[in-house]
Amino acid sequence: MTGPVAHHGEGPVWWDGWGGLKFVDMMAGDVLSLQASAEVTRVHVGTVAAALRPRSGGGAVVATERAFALAARDDLSDAVPLPDVWSSTSIRFNDGGCDPQGRFWCGTMAYDEAKGAGTMYRLERRAGEGGSGYRVETMWGDVTISNGFAYSPDGSRAYYNDTPTRQVSVLDVGPDGALANRRPFADLAAEGGPETSGSPDGLCVDAEGGVWVACWGASQVHRYSAQGGLEAVVELPCSHVTACTFGGDGLRTLYITTSAEGVDRRDEPQAGALFALTPGVAGTATLPFAG
Repeated sequence: MTGPVAHHGEGPVWWDGWGGLKFVDMMAGDVLSLQASAEVTRVHVGTVAAALRPRSGGGAVVATERAFALAARDDLSDAVPLPDVWSSTSIRFNDGGCDPQGRFWCGTMAYDEAKGAGTMYRLERRAGEGGSGYRVETMWGDVTISNGFAYSPDGSRAYYNDTPTRQVSVLDVGPDGALANRRPFADLAAEGGPETSGSPDGLCVDAEGGVWVACWGASQVHRYSAQGGLEAVVELPCSHVTACTFGGDGLRTLYITTSAEGVDRRDEPQAGALFALTPGVAGTATLPFAG
């Protein structure tokens, strides 16, 4: 759909209030916007632009290197960071998403990918709490590369990836939105080696409950049924497939981001491009941040 517009494209999100699709060039610290002309524009938000979601009142929340930033404008030109969540320069945010209650969950990883160094955090607006009016809670730790996070269409289950495990996990959603009983949902290792089936990166969910998983290292996106069975494989011309989301008219287009990180562009000239296809199923709408 585009040329190689990003070095490390990630985190695509469709939101009508923005006028369409945004994604990140993560290590450049930029948020990219896909225009109707297929041109891609960008705005710089920090040292790292890890993940973003729309705010229900307009603008966006963005996870930068060590902080969340809030923008009131849809072009994110007024993004202002909240206080750093931690002080260590060896850890950065990586990927996340919102829950049905409007809270933003975003996980971390170590720059050197140290085992178990990552944490999942949750940001929410807490009126009257003092300070910034926002609270960040630690939800779980002991993850290595925190990735893909999305909910089933009925909101009863959440899906999550810790990439090096090569498994997609599923969690049960309690009545207060708490997540519990994390367990394997799909095992990419059982499908083959890393170069055959890849490692799970970003993910999204369609309206039928199917889970679409970007497979880093395998040039693929996989669709799993709601029961965890592999039902479809999309092949791409780039080995590092990073994330996917539904958008467009009726949410019937699947947008896929890719990365040129560690890739020789002479071998993969399209690495870093944004791809689009119509898989024959509609997606679920993006859950916004309520803050």
